[in-house]
Amino acid sequence: MDIVNILKLPALLIFAYILGSIPCGVILTKLFTPLDIRKNGSGNTGATNVKRIAGTTLGVLTLAGDMFKGLLPVYLAINLTGVNGFWAEIYVSLIAVSALSGHFYPVFLKFKCGGKGVATTAGAFIIISPIACFFALLTFIMFICLCNRVSVGSLGAALILPVAVWKATNSKVLAICAASISILIYLRHIENIKRVFSGTEPVIWKYR
Repeated sequence: MDIVNILKLPALLIFAYILGSIPCGVILTKLFTPLDIRKNGSGNTGATNVKRIAGTTLGVLTLAGDMFKGLLPVYLAINLTGVNGFWAEIYVSLIAVSALSGHFYPVFLKFKCGGKGVATTAGAFIIISPIACFFALLTFIMFICLCNRVSVGSLGAALILPVAVWKATNSKVLAICAASISILIYLRHIENIKRVFSGTEPVIWKYR
């Protein structure tokens, strides 16, 4: 690897964090509504709260933006180093974690009001392992159909992701990366888990 590509390695880590820090939900709701999403609904800046407070269109745009924050830096990392080989897998994993860290602790919001990380993780793993991401998506849909709650679907997908990555890639590094991220997602969903067990977690569809 030449000196230019060597210099790109740390630069891409910084880029991944900065891109991950862009608060898509905050920007979109401020542009198109008089609301501050951080002070409405659950206070979360992710797509689910944006949809609930500002409508489906902005919710979908937030989802796409948050996914892109994981997708682009991982795509660039794989093009720079490949995804095969121990050190390449380590680097790609670090890029995914860096993007997610920005999403959790966005520099543009003074390291506060970060999202739950599900969409950004999905964006990263669509590139790392589309097959694993597909099975996580199926799990997400299945849990939503069973429980009618986005948070439960997200937790189900996070639970299956490390196993799916391991089976699809046969890579211990990428599976450990997925498992570590899944643990972080569960930690970000602690309040949701409490509300699920207390029966106060918001549902997607209300039935009469």
